[in-house]
Amino acid sequence: MSDPLRLGIVGGGLNSAVGYTHLASSQLDNRWAVVSGCFSRNQTVNQETARKWSIPDERLYSDWREMLAEEAGRLDAVSIITPTPDHYAMVLRAFEYGHNVICEKTLTSRVDDARRICAMQKQKGLFLAVTLNYSGYPMIRELRNRIAIGTLGKITQIQLEMPQEGYARTDGAGNRPTVQAWRLDDGEIPVISLDLGIHLQHLVYYLLGENPTDLVALQSTHGWFTSVVDNVMCISRYDGGVTSQMWYSKSALGHRNGLRIRIYGTHGSSEWFQMEPELLTCHSIDGTKTILDRASQIQVAGSPRYNRFKAGHPAGYIEAFANLYSEFADTLIDFGTTGEQDANWAYGGVQSVRGLEVVHAIAQSAVSSEWMKVGYQNE
Repeated sequence: MSDPLRLGIVGGGLNSAVGYTHLASSQLDNRWAVVSGCFSRNQTVNQETARKWSIPDERLYSDWREMLAEEAGRLDAVSIITPTPDHYAMVLRAFEYGHNVICEKTLTSRVDDARRICAMQKQKGLFLAVTLNYSGYPMIRELRNRIAIGTLGKITQIQLEMPQEGYARTDGAGNRPTVQAWRLDDGEIPVISLDLGIHLQHLVYYLLGENPTDLVALQSTHGWFTSVVDNVMCISRYDGGVTSQMWYSKSALGHRNGLRIRIYGTHGSSEWFQMEPELLTCHSIDGTKTILDRASQIQVAGSPRYNRFKAGHPAGYIEAFANLYSEFADTLIDFGTTGEQDANWAYGGVQSVRGLEVVHAIAQSAVSSEWMKVGYQNE
């Protein structure tokens, strides 16, 4: 093992929804050390976060622009974990100072902005990774391998759902939820597609290596916040005859985060449910049902890197993020030698653009009520 890579953080303060996840998971396997940061515009939160993670005073910054300038040449990468609307300016500025970038999903709010980022990444010859953590679960990787080696036969359809209830429920006192202001401002792509839809698009690409050719979608609103879309359904077609159905919602009462994947082939099918992440349910053509876990006769999820502790002691969300950060470290080290970025975890610059092109087409289809060709721009 090499020494930990040096990571700077923009965003991720103690009051952040995903800050702890990034800070903890990036360091879980000692592949990264967080050495500098600008964690919050609120200087009290900024300083408290730095103290919690033992960041020295001289490497803590009150302004992210100052941090990117002062830390140029002192970091192996910068992780940007601010709200999505902030990413565009921050990623571009990071590239200007020569930083490699790890960015929280979604890369940007707009397709054109993502294309500009991708173009600048290529121009500067820098590294870019986007964290979509569900592909970090070991049993998702096992499923990907089973598809690749033909265990399920020819894939015919994949169904994905990600229902949540946050925009429709109340707390115990009957109070409606408090939501960040940026999440209540739909642009050319509804925020729900940037939050949830991009995950489902990513998982299809991760498992099958394909993006859809055309799709038809329906968007609706059922929760408290009538100004934004909170429910999306989409049917997509792919080259070779595969079809997918996606449903994602923030107004589905009873679901905390019901991510589920069902994939069907000519020889069998498999199902994975995030609430039981260590299990992969498989059905064969002869009717046999098998439930696999990390202690089963499997090819990927049983490897040492996914078994920080033995099977029977479940790994979960933080560990999935840590798997990505470990791969980012490996890939960045190779990138420094070869100049080539092997995005085996699926979302580098080009595929980040592709994902946004898909969710943009979903929004267009929902408005037109028609099938929509996905307008991919060559990169």
